[in-house]
This record gives sequence, structure tokens and C-alpha cells, in this order.
Amino acid sequence: MYQKYPIHPQRLRKVPRQFSWVDHRLVRDGHIERLSHAAAALYLFLVTVGDQQGLSYYSDPIVMQRLGMDEVTLQQARFNLIQADLIAWKKPLYQVLSIQVPPVNQARTAQAGPVHFSDVLKKLAGGNT
Repeated sequence: MYQKYPIHPQRLRKVPRQFSWVDHRLVRDGHIERLSHAAAALYLFLVTVGDQQGLSYYSDPIVMQRLGMDEVTLQQARFNLIQADLIAWKKPLYQVLSIQVPPVNQARTAQAGPVHFSDVLKKLAGGNT
């Protein structure tokens, strides 16, 4: 097994008071593969700004400004996340939902192997993995 050591030990991340996380099942279970780039960006934004219950209430103009989206792109991204069962939205409130176990035919199997973070970044950037 490969031993991991910090490359820059003086720059280790610390859990901030307003800690948030991205559930690894987003990648492992293939949810990210069903998202547009705009939806993935919106999801990352909502996970980052949400409270411990996943709630946030940023207005559409602020979200569009922060993510560099127009109104149509934001609406499509939000719809994509709602259809993927990753968020709920009732204007002006967003809720990042717990990730549900996908149907067996959609889940990644253990035999499929690990997903490399570089593959996730390529997916977000629009490249093929």
C-alpha cells in the first residue's frame, strides 16, 4: 500500500468552525455523471455555503454573480439538481439533501475500482475520463 505524506506539512487543512463537506458518494455512486457543469458548480456552491442542515438562502442574483451564470443557466442547473434528488428548493431557500442509495443498476460496484480525483476534475472541466 502506498504511504501518503503531506507535501506541504505546514499547510495542512484544519476543520473550520463553519465546516461543510462533499459526500464521496456523489462520485462513487455516479451522481456527478448525471450533472451538467453548471449544476455541479451550483451544488459545490450550495454545499459550501449551507448550514449544518444544508440550508442556505442566497438570492438568484447573488448566485448568478458568484458563479458567473445567467438566469437561464441557473434555472437549468437548479432543475438538474432537483431532478437528481440532490437539492430541494422553495424560493428563496435551498436545501442540500442527503444522498440516497441509488438503484443497484446505477450504483458503482466495488469491482469498478476507485475513482481518481483527477477524473472528477476532468468531468467538471468537460473532459472525458
